[in-house]
Amino acid sequence: MAGSKVSSFAAVAFLAYAIIMLPVMARAAAAHSSAPAPAPANDGTTIDQGIAYLLMLLALVLTYLIH
Repeated sequence: MAGSKVSSFAAVAFLAYAIIMLPVMARAAAAHSSAPAPAPANDGTTIDQGIAYLLMLLALVLTYLIH
């Protein structure tokens, strides 16, 4: 019985929070929708390539140490 009271309270609290936050979130969404997002300065390929080179170097060193 105690578990059902807790889950009922949690459901009511969640619904109350959702109803209260709905206008706040709608205003925030409307305020942010006017300007487009800026273009990314770096697409990450340089970082990915650097990580790949480091992994290849690590594989080369491990291969040398094992043989």
